[in-house]
Amino acid sequence: MRMTIALVACVAALTTSACATYLDDLNRAEVHYKANEHERALALFRVLEPDMDSLSRADQARYAYLRGMNDYRMGDAFRTDARHWLAVAKAIDREQPGSLSAEQKPRLDEALRDLNQDVYGVGVFPEEPEDSGQASSDKPAAKQSDEAQSDSDKAKGGDNTAPSDESKKPAHGDSEP
Repeated sequence: MRMTIALVACVAALTTSACATYLDDLNRAEVHYKANEHERALALFRVLEPDMDSLSRADQARYAYLRGMNDYRMGDAFRTDARHWLAVAKAIDREQPGSLSAEQKPRLDEALRDLNQDVYGVGVFPEEPEDSGQASSDKPAAKQSDEAQSDSDKAKGGDNTAPSDESKKPAHGDSEP
């Protein structure tokens, strides 16, 4: 009986220390990130990545945010990775609000906006609407121009989308069957 209790205690201690080790690695990586030692931080992030699922959901968001911002600061060669990790951080924070601090959210959004320009082009910022009642200024430019064209046609007294009765009439010299 004592042997079983000792074995359970050893397993519990090892499991707890393993989780603490992952959290310690994340904390060390954050210290390197804040000290602008991005290569050292990246080395720790890469070591920690396979065990990321051992972290709590909030620590996973913190890992993804720090990893993404670290990659973002490392330059052009890491921009794709930065975009990936920042998107992961944003997704976790959406899933579990409060995972990221109020200070981190605007930085994340600004960095993602910059990184998304690489993919979608300058001036295009695809974002999901916060609520279903989206303002007309948030609509894509193509949709706005279609609506503007439609409004302009109505102002002229016609609608170019449907053929008018005039166009259905046969031309002079044509006879109806």
